[in-house]
Amino acid sequence: MRVLLTGHQGYLGTVMAPVLRAAGHEVVGLDTGFFADCVLGRLPDDPPGLAVDLRDVTVEQLTGFDAVIHLAALSNDPLGAVDPEITYAINHHASVRLARLAKDAGVQRFLYASTCSVYGAAGDELVTEDAPLRPITPYAESKVRVEDNVAALADDDFTPVFLRNATAFGFSPRLRADIVLNNLVGYAVLTGEVKVLSDGTPWRPLVHAADIADAFAACLTAPVAAINCRAFNIGTEANNLTVADIAKAVVDAVPGSRLSITGESGADPRSYRVDFSAARSALGYHATWTVAAGAEQLSREYTARGLTSDDFFRRFTRLPHLEKLRQTGVLDASMRRISAPPAELPAPS
Repeated sequence: MRVLLTGHQGYLGTVMAPVLRAAGHEVVGLDTGFFADCVLGRLPDDPPGLAVDLRDVTVEQLTGFDAVIHLAALSNDPLGAVDPEITYAINHHASVRLARLAKDAGVQRFLYASTCSVYGAAGDELVTEDAPLRPITPYAESKVRVEDNVAALADDDFTPVFLRNATAFGFSPRLRADIVLNNLVGYAVLTGEVKVLSDGTPWRPLVHAADIADAFAACLTAPVAAINCRAFNIGTEANNLTVADIAKAVVDAVPGSRLSITGESGADPRSYRVDFSAARSALGYHATWTVAAGAEQLSREYTARGLTSDDFFRRFTRLPHLEKLRQTGVLDASMRRISAPPAELPAPS
């Protein structure tokens, strides 16, 4: 299968591309390159790709693909809160436009990276894909809007699938330090403290980046009838943990670290536990990474690759990195590259 992977030079895309290639798919990337240089250790072996803003994709660039996996987004809640309109322009409007163009180009499958944060403040009960959606941030709201708009495009020739990923964790050569487990481990490795700013009580479902990649790979080959216009929660019930429980796993993984729950940011309203059985039933998919194993992996890789404070607080944290690109004239106020000659896509095989 010939697959276009948007966001292939991001945190998840860098893990996903080799998984798809190992499964025998021909992978082509599409990325702005905002985070292409945010690498800890050796530069990854990226697939060929096109350097293009998601808002500027053309139908010609999508012609010849069997599937589009759409990961590219302005990814996280603090970033979305700074400028919600840019978040909606890229994460919502450009994503829906991409799906329409993909359909016009004859793409058969459109796999969309949604999020379990669409459930918002769901409480203690396990939520299924049929639960009410209560997004409480622009980032999560944009995901809900895309699901609604793209679902309307589904027909016998165009199969959208919505993968509601739990909060990602785990090592990627293009690291993110601003997601909960990655952040707690990094801070512990650098300072010896596992620091929780909330009261530690909110529930979080977590899933390893490699398990996310496996879920998308499963959707590429699943029967259309099993996936067409369906949403799937991606993760495992074993990783439904409170923030305090996640922090305790980090203490166990980082030798000599100590736990500090300050509560200075108050109670986080985002709290939800998730049921992941639909993906197991329909896709035969099973997430295998535990939070404990992920914390150990991160601690090991951070230490071996020489993680620094500048890496952790700046290069691998989305908001300060993008602000630096703006301040240095790489991006304009609308989050567009000021100068970036596009590469050409390889011709369809």
